[in-house]
Amino acid sequence: MLRSFSYLTDHTGFCGTIKNSPSDFVVTEIEVTEHSVRGTRAEARHELMEAPLGQSSPGLMLDCDHGRAPRPSERQPGWAGGSCPASPGQYQPEGEPEPKPGLEESSNLDSLLGKPMSALLNRFACDLKDAWESESNADSGTGEFSLGPILDKKNRADLHSAIRQKFPFLATVTKDNEMIVKGNADYRELCQLVTEKETSDFFKFLDAKLENSTFSFEPDGNKEHRKVVHHFINRKFGKLLETKSFTVTDVNDQQNMSIMVRFREKSSRKRPAGGFQEKQDLYTAFTLQKENLETLEAIGFLAAELGVLPSDFSYTGIKDKKAITYQPMVVKKVTPERLKEIGSKMEKKGMRIHNIHSACQHLRLGQLKGNHFDIVVRDLKHHNHDSSADLKERISEAMENIEAKGFVNYYGPQRFGQGLNVQTDQIGLALLNENMVKAMKLFFTPEDSDDPVNNAKRYFLQTEDAKGALVMLPEFKVRERMLLRALNRYGVDHEGCTKGWLSIPHSMRIFYVHAYCSKIWNEAASYRLKIYGSKVVEGDLVFSEENESISLDDKV
Repeated sequence: MLRSFSYLTDHTGFCGTIKNSPSDFVVTEIEVTEHSVRGTRAEARHELMEAPLGQSSPGLMLDCDHGRAPRPSERQPGWAGGSCPASPGQYQPEGEPEPKPGLEESSNLDSLLGKPMSALLNRFACDLKDAWESESNADSGTGEFSLGPILDKKNRADLHSAIRQKFPFLATVTKDNEMIVKGNADYRELCQLVTEKETSDFFKFLDAKLENSTFSFEPDGNKEHRKVVHHFINRKFGKLLETKSFTVTDVNDQQNMSIMVRFREKSSRKRPAGGFQEKQDLYTAFTLQKENLETLEAIGFLAAELGVLPSDFSYTGIKDKKAITYQPMVVKKVTPERLKEIGSKMEKKGMRIHNIHSACQHLRLGQLKGNHFDIVVRDLKHHNHDSSADLKERISEAMENIEAKGFVNYYGPQRFGQGLNVQTDQIGLALLNENMVKAMKLFFTPEDSDDPVNNAKRYFLQTEDAKGALVMLPEFKVRERMLLRALNRYGVDHEGCTKGWLSIPHSMRIFYVHAYCSKIWNEAASYRLKIYGSKVVEGDLVFSEENESISLDDKV
């Protein structure tokens, strides 16, 4: 039971364990429309009940619906059948020699701008870089340098290219024929994630826009860190670029992963004079059955086999990993026939594809009625304080209470974390109060254990030495390492901690705020139950099943 919360009944209950094996936890998505995936699930559930469960102990089978689905996180996109990536940190056009330097040379800038203006630009670039590195000025990244009016359009284009090739950390814009040069905020942000050389080479690749060219980052064995880099590129340049992680061999002949970037193919579709699209997008719907796989991991396998991007798949929510799950999905640019062809290959990876048919549109997150759970509870026993000798009676009492009165769907440890000293909602409250230093200290509060992660956190709180803590921290702690890098740059005062929090992706920051919102929901639901019990009172939102074709939003 969750601490000091109110419940619908006061029955004693019992103890047990869940998820001893994937087959102990079967999740089936309940679709908004009447035709759900229940038929497929029912057949598979029968197979599960008939199949032996190995050495697992006898257990109790629970069958329940759940109306709340989790939100998915981002995962890196990919494509199949592509060419091998270029050398790490470099870009290379397919089937063409490496591009010649050209306009990026200083002599070309001198000829375009004249030596005096070129020298001033060079000084501005050096001063900006020094300010970024020293952080002596809080507004160091906001300065601008004017090259004056450049009336000839071709000269402006040549200058834009020349400046960005020589100084990839600069951005150039034109205002009423006047060329303005300033620091590139995207360049600076990427420097927080990869080396400056990689960042510089990436932006040169981006500016060159050479047809069929690719760019590869240095090998990176940290999956979480790769996901952050994928997310950054998709967020900033998703309409122009696409990314995939490829297996590469490093200098020690060891297998590793590297992110490869390429330009998206230009669409050849044209709108006819009538305004209607000549060729509609192709969608294929199916039900995905997976076992002991994350939803996004399963999509990665499917995308690689079908030769499409993971972003071409749509779904309403992610499902548990250690479970057997069923959920509807829609994939774009794949025919039903093509999807059927890969069925046997996917079975070897723990997936089955059912109910394949054409569809007219993609799915949206949250577009579901809920989830149906078939749960086996094992290792059944009494609570320590329960002196009853009849365990079956306790179980029957609990089942009857749930069937008759339901249960309150409180958020649990999955949302708040397993930490004993600090939980995620406390960090969220500090962020909402804009107490950035407190939020940072809470984040780095260690647990009472002697391991590299907690030792690094403990050292940082005692010394405020972000650089030293970064050396101690394992590579897989991506979020912690990103914050420590920022704190090393910006300091540990209010301003430094604010910049530190802003240095991690929004999806990571908002997690803590959502955790505090979840705590408020728990407290409000408990208070409501304590004051009014289970009876309906004025102000309650009641979900009626008289007309299931009406959405919940309509009923509100």
